[in-house]
Amino acid sequence: MTTAPAPTTAPAPVVPDASPAPRRPLLDWRIRFGLLSLIWGFSFLFIKVGNEAFAPLYVTLGRMLFGTAVLFAVLAVKRERLPRGARVWGHLAVSAFFLNALPFSLFAYAELTIPSTLAGICNAASPLWAMLLAVAVVSDDRPTRRRVAGLGLGFIGVLIVLGAWQGFSGQDPLGTVLALVASASYAVGWQYVRRTLSGTGASHLSMSGTQLLLGTVQLAVVAPVFAPTPGSFPALPLLSVLALGALGTGVAFLIQYGLVEEVGPTTAMMVTYFVPVIATAAGVAILGEHLSWNTPVGALVVLAGAALTQSGPRGPRGPRGPREPRPKTATAAKA
Repeated sequence: MTTAPAPTTAPAPVVPDASPAPRRPLLDWRIRFGLLSLIWGFSFLFIKVGNEAFAPLYVTLGRMLFGTAVLFAVLAVKRERLPRGARVWGHLAVSAFFLNALPFSLFAYAELTIPSTLAGICNAASPLWAMLLAVAVVSDDRPTRRRVAGLGLGFIGVLIVLGAWQGFSGQDPLGTVLALVASASYAVGWQYVRRTLSGTGASHLSMSGTQLLLGTVQLAVVAPVFAPTPGSFPALPLLSVLALGALGTGVAFLIQYGLVEEVGPTTAMMVTYFVPVIATAAGVAILGEHLSWNTPVGALVVLAGAALTQSGPRGPRGPRGPREPRPKTATAAKA
């Protein structure tokens, strides 16, 4: 449903002039692109199944814990150091809240009352929130008329998904609002990271691993206070949380980072437009969720608006923290 960010996260690593040529990936980028789409698309299903046995905060805590474990294992293999400096760690703690702890938790709470299909579609609204933020505040990424039109079109799509003409009676209002706030949190987090974490000299991997670690600590403090501690660990929900964290947060970041390095952020961010399609297909086929005509139609309008907000000239972009099933530039995550 960490991870948007779009394609990625923290500043690019400093590469020595005499570094060897990078190895060619074992899998073609198109295969990895499809795999990333599947992982992020299924994240919303994993959240729904995890909620069957665990409180939402513990679903999120497990997700963060397993995702952190994957990134730290890779850090250990590569022998990379964590970023240094209290200032950097402070900014990473804030970005962990807006890009991981808060949106992941909100999506988990939202899926208590709304289908995973709707959560996946709400996640696709992240570029719309990013565009709205660019319009509302001073930004180096100034909106064009075409992108503002995309913003309007996207929110019309949201209204279609929610069935505004029938008084939103088909969906739980609170759950829907929580999912939309979660997607907006990604946009806030990306802006914050762009303005505070450029030029640290640390690698994407070390920055993202630290960010997930700090988000895990935040959830570890909050979860026992506001949610009941799990008394049992049923196999299927536990495996879903494990997959959500290890695949949807840890492995997904590694795939995304590789795609950005190989084909660039513009191509990598296109995964955003496949995530709600897969989330919808998974929810209907596996969970048996009901799908009325306005949901896929509205989703297409949302994606069309999101695509328009990503078009046109762009100013220089800074780094971003790890994020999940969202749109990847102002794009992707997550969930």
